[in-house]
Amino acid sequence: MDRDLLAALPKSDLHLHLDGSLRLDTLLELAKQHKVKLPSRTRDGLLQLVFKRAYKNLPEYLKGFEFTVACLKDSESLERAAYELCMDCRAENVFYAEIRFAPQLHVSDGFQVKDVLRAVCRGADRAKRAINRDPDVQRGAVPRFEVGVIVCALRFFLPAFSAHYRAYFEALPTAPASEIYSLASLELARAAIAARDEDGLPVVGFDLAGQERGFPAKDHQAAYQLAHEHFLGKTVHAGEDYGPESIFQALTDCHADRIGHGTWLFSQRHIRDRSIVDKRRFIDDLVRYIAERRITLEVCLTSNQQTIPELRDNLARHPFKKMRASRCSVALCTDNRLVSRTTMTDEVEKAVSAFRLDPRGVKDLLIYGFKRSFFAGSYAEKRVWVRSVLNHLEDVLASGGHDVQNRRR
Repeated sequence: MDRDLLAALPKSDLHLHLDGSLRLDTLLELAKQHKVKLPSRTRDGLLQLVFKRAYKNLPEYLKGFEFTVACLKDSESLERAAYELCMDCRAENVFYAEIRFAPQLHVSDGFQVKDVLRAVCRGADRAKRAINRDPDVQRGAVPRFEVGVIVCALRFFLPAFSAHYRAYFEALPTAPASEIYSLASLELARAAIAARDEDGLPVVGFDLAGQERGFPAKDHQAAYQLAHEHFLGKTVHAGEDYGPESIFQALTDCHADRIGHGTWLFSQRHIRDRSIVDKRRFIDDLVRYIAERRITLEVCLTSNQQTIPELRDNLARHPFKKMRASRCSVALCTDNRLVSRTTMTDEVEKAVSAFRLDPRGVKDLLIYGFKRSFFAGSYAEKRVWVRSVLNHLEDVLASGGHDVQNRRR
């Protein structure tokens, strides 16, 4: 399967950070508009100094977010970023995207979480309407484009992160930091539910991001319980910077439907909990639980390769192969289109090359993303939409000489 065929295939992107996926020219324009000082004022300079092909470690990888977040502080900037991201996705045949971000990072005086969510959803909806006016969509030749929004709580933050976070520390000067993190997450869950139920916005999920080690998921249990009770989709960054027990915490403390990354799912050496004596059995039980319940692993090959030293020279070492062999539900994702300098086509191409996927394997892999999406409509609507995507996927593969069709129903 050549790159042109992979680019033509319908794809989803379930793990897509808004602030990590700006267009580079847009970042330069917004920085000038908002008087944000960048390490360079040219595309080439930023690609050399900030948004690199490879990074020394995760902190260096995250450095670029300081600049992108600083440029997304008003309604117009957020709407533009969301609109452009959806258009970029659809340009490479991504028919479904779930855009995630931490709204509390973008709050400023007079511009609250609800305003942030409205701005992003307005941009996403504008793109969706423009895309779906295409005659090919109207006559059913290609599936319609859909988009959802996932809000991210942070495991850890400082007063300097935003005015919103600073207010928590000022209002609760004697409270332990873990309680402040918990309260901020709970407030975000309330805002997400209100945005969906009162404003009718396509807020479909709740996420937890940030440094895992030392900042357990349990601190955010109340927020996830509220999200669970109100039927929001639940995903958690876990197993990226810590071991299998972090994934276990996401499942047990946060009712996770999906896991962001899950890179160290099979790694005994990353288990730090001394109470886990039989590490092999713990991992086997954990993998079986994830596989049986179709808890989808949101795999981001490029960003993992950029931040995990042992993967840099040999992507085939990535546990993606073990995940598939264990019959886990796996969806390929970009993570950050700008910071990782990648696209969904790049991610699929890397998987095909490193893990020798055949056309049927590609078909199965791509369809997981659509099936395990936090689709905003009813389940009946989702089934019809996924069927249209699957039909299109099979047709595109057939046009490339690969007949992988099942009997259509």
